[in-house]
Amino acid sequence: MKRIGFLSFGHWSPSGHSLVTSAGDSLLQSIDLAVAAEELGADGAYFRVHHFAQQLASPFPLLAAAAARTSRIELGTGVIDMRYENPLYMAEDAGAADLISGGRLQLGISRGSPEQVIDGFRYFGHEPAEGTTDADLAREHTRRFLEVLDGEGFARPNPRPMFANPPGLLRIEPHSPGLRDRIWWGAGSRATAEWTAAQGMNLMSSTLLTEDTGVPFHRLQAEQIRRFRDAWDAAGHDHEPRVSVSRSIFPIVSDLDRQLFWRERHSTDQVGHLDGGEARFGKTYAGEPDKLIAELAEDEAIAAADTLLLTVPNQLGVDYNAHVIDAVLTHLAPELGWR
Repeated sequence: MKRIGFLSFGHWSPSGHSLVTSAGDSLLQSIDLAVAAEELGADGAYFRVHHFAQQLASPFPLLAAAAARTSRIELGTGVIDMRYENPLYMAEDAGAADLISGGRLQLGISRGSPEQVIDGFRYFGHEPAEGTTDADLAREHTRRFLEVLDGEGFARPNPRPMFANPPGLLRIEPHSPGLRDRIWWGAGSRATAEWTAAQGMNLMSSTLLTEDTGVPFHRLQAEQIRRFRDAWDAAGHDHEPRVSVSRSIFPIVSDLDRQLFWRERHSTDQVGHLDGGEARFGKTYAGEPDKLIAELAEDEAIAAADTLLLTVPNQLGVDYNAHVIDAVLTHLAPELGWR
């Protein structure tokens, strides 16, 4: 069995070609798609976070609202850029949203991707310490965030508080037990995957890696997953980790599918440059179900992961994206042993 969810960037545009024309549309349709995915039997609704862009940005109101409309599906992010975050305030928001959901949050965090603006995190009031980088800033914010999620008291109470305090040092409230074990790191390389395991975070790997060794994307990603699991075992953590991979998968089962994705049926991996280094991008899977079943059966990274996130073209609207999710669950998952 494999958990299958969707990952939406929440793009919106006033263009006549988009069914998502405003930020309000993006947020409300994201909630509706989470509800539809749960009704179809999917396992997760995940949302990307991009600042200064016509996309989803502030995740916790969205996660809490989706939690209030659903009862079973996991709700997560892929990923929150930790360069922008106040770790303590984030811990409050995350704890509240997780309690509303009944413990269903799966939070993907990371250094983030190339930004819409130059050093956007500085506008949010965050500066790397002298002699450090923005990646160091993200990891320091992450260290503090994880520390606070452990739930240990650290703040000295006021001797004359407005309300009575429990004994000892105080912690961030609300605290949601178990959330610490449901934090994921979006790793773009094999070395970062090993670091992720050492920190006791789950591994989230997307459709690109920030390195290229000349092997197909799915094999490089499968090696990343193997290194993560080996490092997890070496660290001696007391629970099993989770691993997710993202894929663009479009079974062609209708005339509209054929119109939209027929040209993608010969997609291949791509090698490019990202942040000054080489990167390998995974292909789009598109075609009739029999063809996709054969191709996906050879994907070593999907086989190694316990969770598959389907990247959805959200600007095509809730109904079409629900159709894509249903097509994967109905035509592909049973044949591939995912269900």
